[in-house]
Amino acid sequence: MAFKQEKGKHGRPSWLKARAPEGEGYREIKETMRGLSLHTVCEEAQCPNIGECWNNRTATFMILGNVCTRSCGFCAVQTGKPPELDYGEPRRVANAAMQMDLQHVVITSVNRDELADGGSGIFADTIRQIHDRNPGCAVEVLTPDFKGNREAIQTVIDARPETFNHNIETVPRLYPAVRPQAKYERTLEVLRYAKELNPDGLTKSGIMVGLGEVEEEIKQTMRDLREHDVDILTIGQYLRPSENHLPMSRYYEPREFALLRRYGLDELGFKHVESGPLVRSSYHAHEQTAGARQGVGV
Repeated sequence: MAFKQEKGKHGRPSWLKARAPEGEGYREIKETMRGLSLHTVCEEAQCPNIGECWNNRTATFMILGNVCTRSCGFCAVQTGKPPELDYGEPRRVANAAMQMDLQHVVITSVNRDELADGGSGIFADTIRQIHDRNPGCAVEVLTPDFKGNREAIQTVIDARPETFNHNIETVPRLYPAVRPQAKYERTLEVLRYAKELNPDGLTKSGIMVGLGEVEEEIKQTMRDLREHDVDILTIGQYLRPSENHLPMSRYYEPREFALLRRYGLDELGFKHVESGPLVRSSYHAHEQTAGARQGVGV
């Protein structure tokens, strides 16, 4: 697979377009989130799919505040001193999911490295509250690495989320710039341990491309994830949030994403691979889980 850089008008390819956020579903979810004093990673991370997802009544709740203790080079979420823990947040998230009649809820968070448990207790309470108030609603968590704390990982798994996601984000060579407070091997171990604790649950991870990696590095990272029993993989284009973030090396073409998807499915055996320019961790999350359960890979 030979990758080459091709840019469209104004430096952004024609295929890299998302609709402006609008519509009844979008407005309703925004009003619900504000009314319950909740945050979404959709807004905080400037996700390009916010309009599509919210109009399809899918949103990713961001718990533990909106200030992160880490300073990843790609991320638009604010870095600094986080606020005090809000122990009423899990109940409000569950109420929001119930009001919106969601069938698949995604819960993520900022890093809270100053906490002994990394915020895992709030994660667990949120999962349980959603299950209690919304029987039949599946919960997917996208967690920090908890500094590799096994007790914290077990706390989350014991609450029985249907899918456990922790993003590897990039290839190991780029970690010092992309994830300076994280470790590639630790991320793999978090995913492996989550699967060990709950073999029947789904594990998931995601990679961004366009940060300066090369083809073989992407494939090796994909192989590493499969060797650590990851079921679902997402691959998407890195888009620079601002001039203060890491520069983008190039745009990948849709055919390149398609080739990576086929490699993940046919040669590595992932249960599902979501790969495309605008793909993010939570994009089509419900469909990803359903596809992985059915083993169809679509």
